[in-house]
Amino acid sequence: MALVGLVRVSTTKQETERQHDALDKICVKVFEEKVSGKLALDQRPGLSAAIDYLRPGDMLAVQEVDRLGRNLLEGLIVLNDLFKRGIAVKVLDGIATGEHTERGFILDMALALAEDRRRDIVRKTKNGLAAARQRGSVGGRPSVIDDDKRAVIMSRRDKGESIREIAKALGVSVGTVHAVLTNEAAGIAS
Repeated sequence: MALVGLVRVSTTKQETERQHDALDKICVKVFEEKVSGKLALDQRPGLSAAIDYLRPGDMLAVQEVDRLGRNLLEGLIVLNDLFKRGIAVKVLDGIATGEHTERGFILDMALALAEDRRRDIVRKTKNGLAAARQRGSVGGRPSVIDDDKRAVIMSRRDKGESIREIAKALGVSVGTVHAVLTNEAAGIAS
């Protein structure tokens, strides 16, 4: 039986050291991914690679159960897939701490609580930003688009460049360029 680890964070800016510290010393191999736990299994390269590596009788280790999936449905899908393959799950921290060979109330509850915790964080963040706006503060991420970049986006689009080309040239996301173009078309200052 091999103990194989999975480290997951949602964004490239988040750190993975804490999870590696816990898993590297006990696992024969640790897979890492920096993607949302809300994605489907086939969109999670680290988890997919770990599953391909694991054999029946092996165990997948995670620091907390929400590393498997950030919402209840995706977490349950991952667990069901692992258990069908004869792969057990070892959770190091949280209410589901322990080794699991089948779904149970504690695992399901831990995933439900993780989803609720995520929803609560999103709600509190939105409420905090709204409260800051009412006080005259602008919260949230700073804008990456200034007037010069906005002009470049509009000029390049007028020349027929694709949103993807513009984003690459300016070093911003496709979504950022799309938002600028949408706001300009609607006459909204962004």
